[in-house]
Amino acid sequence: MLCLCLYVPFLGEAQTEFQYFESKGLPAELKSIFKLSVLIPSQEFSTYRQWKQKIVQAGDKDLDGQLDFEEFVHYLQDHEKKLRLVFKSLDKKNDGRIDAQEIMQSLRDLGVKISEQQAEKILKSMDRNGTMTIDWNEWRDYHLLHPVENIPEIILYWKHSTIFDVGENLTVPDEFTVEERQTGMWWRHLVAGGGAGAVSRTCTAPLDRLKVLMQVHASRSNNMCIVGGFTQMIREGGAKSLWRGNGINVLKIAPESAIKFMAYEQIKRLVSSDQESLRIHERLVAGSLAGAIAQSSIYPMEVLKTRMALRKTGQYSGMMDCARKILAREGMAAFYKGYVPNMLGIIPYAGIDLAVYETLKNAWLQRYAVNSADPGVFVLLACGTMSSTCGQLASYPLALVRTRMQAQASIEGAPEVTMSSLFKQILRTEGAFGLYRGLAPNFMKVIPAVSISYVVYENLKITLGVQSR
Repeated sequence: MLCLCLYVPFLGEAQTEFQYFESKGLPAELKSIFKLSVLIPSQEFSTYRQWKQKIVQAGDKDLDGQLDFEEFVHYLQDHEKKLRLVFKSLDKKNDGRIDAQEIMQSLRDLGVKISEQQAEKILKSMDRNGTMTIDWNEWRDYHLLHPVENIPEIILYWKHSTIFDVGENLTVPDEFTVEERQTGMWWRHLVAGGGAGAVSRTCTAPLDRLKVLMQVHASRSNNMCIVGGFTQMIREGGAKSLWRGNGINVLKIAPESAIKFMAYEQIKRLVSSDQESLRIHERLVAGSLAGAIAQSSIYPMEVLKTRMALRKTGQYSGMMDCARKILAREGMAAFYKGYVPNMLGIIPYAGIDLAVYETLKNAWLQRYAVNSADPGVFVLLACGTMSSTCGQLASYPLALVRTRMQAQASIEGAPEVTMSSLFKQILRTEGAFGLYRGLAPNFMKVIPAVSISYVVYENLKITLGVQSR
């Protein structure tokens, strides 16, 4: 194999870069791809260098800042495979060619409406033989050196949607197309997601309350198990007590989701010029900031949820009574206990959740995607469950400290402690295991929560007239 680069000086500082890739020794199916000669006019050299920098960032596996020939081969192999998936998705008639009507239909499925004249304009940009259709070779040659992350067809089936609700609103918010925002389709998605979350949280509320009890009361001397915890709750307040704190946990879905969505849309404008195609780290920054703003706005409801889950029978007549008594006895500051560890927990949860999801998605595409980019329901649920589980595992110690700080005044004789002193106390008295009290019921609720959310979400979308994706 041979990669030859020549730099030829022209007038002043302008240069023309000529690259030739010899196809000898490459796999037969790639020879046509690598038989390239690129001659860039000097006035377009800066644009070409920007393109080259993107290719290096995408294909540089050893992170040495250089793209060697093997890395370039790997990049093109990966890129061609994804282009093939998109081409087959666009080719509705399965005749090996794409026409204007198929482009219009595919974009309509994405929520974007264009005229036939606009579709023909798109065709002309790729059509080399004047047939007003695009075959595989024309499609591949045009898109080969364009960044694959901007192709909407692959993104479509892999949107990390709000349907994966496990009761922890720390995930990166959903994204909507321009068409969805203009037609009001976005609020239908949010309503469907909120309804799915409400049903899911209600169904898994007993496990959530058990988790809170174990986080606050379990210790080496009081080794609360799952069966014992359920027995204790039923003995103290009957079967109805299993759902204590669920009402406010459901009520806070609507304001938190709305605030997070609005904040996310505004922050996207600040972190990226291309709001329709955020990179992973940009999504993480925007999502984490939006989550922090939303959590700050509804945090008193988080404290109320914990106190209601821990209350004894007859302690409070309802949510408002609980709020009045906390305000009278502890002051306004009590509604923000545990705020710092809660904010710190957003970054590891959202970051790991998003990173694991993207990794699993790419692994599936690499290994199993052949004729379609659509992974199917099972793969989507599996990826969502795994990513949420990993995110919770990373942020759990912060969540436990937050819950104990929220519950301090409800425990007789409990001293006022800070986040750092509480961490040290738990490690000293219970060891590292103490930071993961209640982890078992927390993980037990993930699979049913995700599954219930998905089923309810799909049915609510149909009811609200949201087109199935």
